[in-house]
Amino acid sequence: MSTVWSSRYGLCAQRSKGSTIRELLKLIQRPEVISFAGGLPAPDVFPVKRFEEACNSVLEQHGAQALQYSATEGYEPLREMIARNIARYGILAGPENVLITSGSQQALDLIGKLLINSGDRVLVEAPTYLGALQAFGVYGAEFISVPVDDDGIRTDQLESALRQKPKFMYILPNFQNPAGVTLSEARRHQLIFLADRYGIPLVEDDPYGQLRYEGDHLTPLVVLDHENLRDTAFTLGNVIYLSTFSKTLAPGIRLAWIVAPIEVIGKLVLLKQAADLHTATFNQMVAYEVAKDGFLDQHVKLIRQVYRERRDVMLNALADFFPNEVTWTHPQGGLFLWITLPEGTDCRALFRTALAEDVAFVPGDSFYADNTSEGCRHMRLNFSYSEPEQIREGIRRLSLAVKMHVRSAHASTSVAGTKQ
Repeated sequence: MSTVWSSRYGLCAQRSKGSTIRELLKLIQRPEVISFAGGLPAPDVFPVKRFEEACNSVLEQHGAQALQYSATEGYEPLREMIARNIARYGILAGPENVLITSGSQQALDLIGKLLINSGDRVLVEAPTYLGALQAFGVYGAEFISVPVDDDGIRTDQLESALRQKPKFMYILPNFQNPAGVTLSEARRHQLIFLADRYGIPLVEDDPYGQLRYEGDHLTPLVVLDHENLRDTAFTLGNVIYLSTFSKTLAPGIRLAWIVAPIEVIGKLVLLKQAADLHTATFNQMVAYEVAKDGFLDQHVKLIRQVYRERRDVMLNALADFFPNEVTWTHPQGGLFLWITLPEGTDCRALFRTALAEDVAFVPGDSFYADNTSEGCRHMRLNFSYSEPEQIREGIRRLSLAVKMHVRSAHASTSVAGTKQ
C-alpha cells in the first residue's frame, strides 16, 4: 500500500532487501522444529559466569568510564589486545590500525560506504555471505561472481572476472559461509598475485579463522599481501581484514573489528562517527575483561572441541541417512557445511517439505548474487547450534524430505528424456 512516505524514500532504502535467513527464522520458531538454518553459536558454550564477573569488575572499578561516551576508534586496551592476538598469525598491525565496530555487519556497511558508488562492481564468491550482498547492495553495487569448489574460489576463472574492473574483491578464505570450504595455500598466492597485477584491493572477511578442527593453519591473505609488498609494518597494503568476537565470545555483545592502513582507518572513523559515534563503551570494556589473561585462548579450545564433535555427528548422519545422489562438503572448521542435490531439485520446495517434517535449513539460492539456477540445487546446514542427538534426529527427518525430492527430480528427468 502506497503512503505519503513511499515517494520520499532515498535510493539506499529503495535498494534494501530483507534477509532471507531472518525471514526463514520467523517460520521455524515452533519448539518441535530442529533448525540447521541460523548461523548461531552454541549458547551452552557462552562464558556466562565469566561475563557476570567481568560486568561486576568493570562497573566496580571503571563504572563512570564504562557508561560514558568514548573514542570512535574503540577502547584502546581492547584494540591493543586484538593487535597482539593477530600478530600470532603474522598480521603486523598496531592498535592504530584497528577500528572496533558494532558487529561484522557494521564493518561490511562501513566498507560499502567507503568504497562503493552506485554501479560499481564488486567481485564475490559464488556462493557468498548473504549479509555482504545486503550491505553492498544498499550502495548500488553490481556483482561479479566467481564460483568456489572444495579449494575455495576458482582462481583459474578469476582473471577474466578481474578484467571487468571490480572496485574490490570480497573473500572469505577460511571455512567459508555458506559453503564451509577453505581457500588452499596455492590459490591464496594466486589470488594475491592477480590482485596485485590488476590493482584490485581485497576485503578479507575472517570470522571463523580460529575455529579450525583439523589440518594446518593457512596464511591470511593480508599477510601474503604484505610479504608480496615486502612491507614490514601495516602502512601499505592491498587488503582490508575483518574479524569478530561473535563466534569466540558471544554474538550478543556485537563486537567486531577492521584492520587496515592508517589512512583507511581514518576515513572509516569519519563514516562510523556519522553512523553511531562509537561502539558501546561498556560492551568493549567487558569483552576486554572477559578475554584478557589468556582466557580467550582457553575458551576457543573448548569451542573447537564442542563444534568438532557436532560437525562429525552431522557428517556421519548424512552418510547414514542421505541418498547416494547427494553430496556435501567436509569443512575443516567453522559452522557450516554445504549440500549439493541432483539436477532438477528445487531447494525452496524442499524447504517447505522439510518444514512439514519439523526440520529447517537455508535454501542455497539465498547466497548467490545473480539469479542463476545453480543455487536451487544447494542448501546450507549449520552444525554448531544443535546438540548431537538433535543433529542426528534432524538429519534423519531432513533425509525423508530429500529422498522425496530426489525421486521427483529423477522422475522429471526421465520424462524429459523420454520426450526427447
